[in-house]
Amino acid sequence: MIKAKKSLGQNFLVDTNILQTIVNSININNKTILEIGPGTGNLTNFILNKNPKEVFVIEKDDELATNLRNKFTNKLNIINDDVLNVDESSLFKEKVIVFGNLPYNISTEILSKWIVNLKDDFWFEALILMFQKEVADRIVANFDSSNYGRLSIFANWKLNINKIIDIKPSSFRPIPKIDSSLLFFTPKKNFYGIKNAKNLEKITRIFFNNRRKMLKKPYNQIFNGNLKVLEKLKINLNLRPQNLSSEIYYKLTEEYEKLTS
Repeated sequence: MIKAKKSLGQNFLVDTNILQTIVNSININNKTILEIGPGTGNLTNFILNKNPKEVFVIEKDDELATNLRNKFTNKLNIINDDVLNVDESSLFKEKVIVFGNLPYNISTEILSKWIVNLKDDFWFEALILMFQKEVADRIVANFDSSNYGRLSIFANWKLNINKIIDIKPSSFRPIPKIDSSLLFFTPKKNFYGIKNAKNLEKITRIFFNNRRKMLKKPYNQIFNGNLKVLEKLKINLNLRPQNLSSEIYYKLTEEYEKLTS
């Protein structure tokens, strides 16, 4: 019997209604599929029943990878590696659909890695990913809300994001102590032409390090009191970081890149 490893953040989804909801969220007939962290293959079974063209899975755990080989003989392309080490864009000749019950301890790191490395020609058609509910709420948060912050701004830069469903702990084995959420991501056709994602990370870090204070201090730290940028973007420095929309942060980053290039 396979036992979940706490060190790898393993909680296996066993609720058949939720598994059905996940595979029904998008048409995968004759599509190439990538599943991140398939675990014991519960979702993999549902995916294979939908007649995909080809299925790839990335599983870090050696024992689980061996179990998947035995369970799904010749039906899967198994990559026994850490997803953070894999260059997904080089694996496929066509756009893929990605499913993932991501390890919660590295879920934001995985998402950030994908966004940073995205080029104009996206390697995926859609991402259907599970997160800790608290993290998912931050990803989908709108400005002027308590959950809004750096993750909201970064995730929404190149991706359209919708929540599909919240999932109770009882749907997993072992039962976690937190609720989960399933999010649906698709590429944006048009997004702000920031040259280096690290600049967006820098801008948002400086602003949200002073989350409860007015914008004047972080703005001056970045732009040294430059009034032209302030007037162009019509920013009120008496506001606080969560009062500015994502679009303003993308524009601030573009202006910063112009001034520092």
